[in-house]
Amino acid sequence: MPRIRPTRTVALSALVALLLAAATACGDAGGLQGAGPTETAVSPDKLWPQLTPASSPAYEIGEVNREVVKGVTVPGGDIRDVDPVAVVRKEIAESPGDFDGKDASYGQTGRLMTECAKGAGHGRCPVLQPYYRDLTGDGHPELTLGFRLMPGKTTAVRVYTVEKHRLVQVMTWDDAISGVELAGRSVILRSPSEVAGYEYRLQWTWDADQKAMLLTHDEMLRTGPRKKTPHPSPSRSASPSPSHSASPSRSASSSASTP
Repeated sequence: MPRIRPTRTVALSALVALLLAAATACGDAGGLQGAGPTETAVSPDKLWPQLTPASSPAYEIGEVNREVVKGVTVPGGDIRDVDPVAVVRKEIAESPGDFDGKDASYGQTGRLMTECAKGAGHGRCPVLQPYYRDLTGDGHPELTLGFRLMPGKTTAVRVYTVEKHRLVQVMTWDDAISGVELAGRSVILRSPSEVAGYEYRLQWTWDADQKAMLLTHDEMLRTGPRKKTPHPSPSRSASPSPSHSASPSRSASSSASTP
């Protein structure tokens, strides 16, 4: 009998003993366990199949907001050369019913524009710090702009791009804002809800076919215990203002690139 065989037998026995010990140790450490029975998948039930499908929307809410800003050109094609304060002044000038005092909700905004001598984001200027991020995927930054609608608690959020040396607004939304983020090709807005412990999360994403930011997600998410909001968000009220609640927009997060 060859002398090497007993050595192989001993080695094999030792290896088996080691594997058994390891298996026992794994079991003691909390190995895989059954999670119980899985719920049976249930397909959705289609209700009222006899109902004639609608062919047009019941309300005009401005899903696609795209507008050339008249009087503002971008000769070099770089949106960073555009003065955010001048853009807001232009909007105010073209919306006198909202900003010149005829509407008490926004009259103070126009008056506070005199505080913007040092530029957006300084002092009492209602125009917030602008943010720049490529939201269209063309390699050039877009301008995400926010300004406070005084004396209320509403913030106007706008997104602009440049096309053929023209400034084009591709998103607008006014609401009570609790947070804004830029992520990829999207602008994400969070707003307080009148339901305690919940908030609204709205997401606009660039759509190359419409050449505008479209509202792609509108959710109510749980955030935990919270006191009831005394005043519901304007965009969620039963009778929205035609000049504001039908338009998309919000303010930018610190994660975005700054000017």
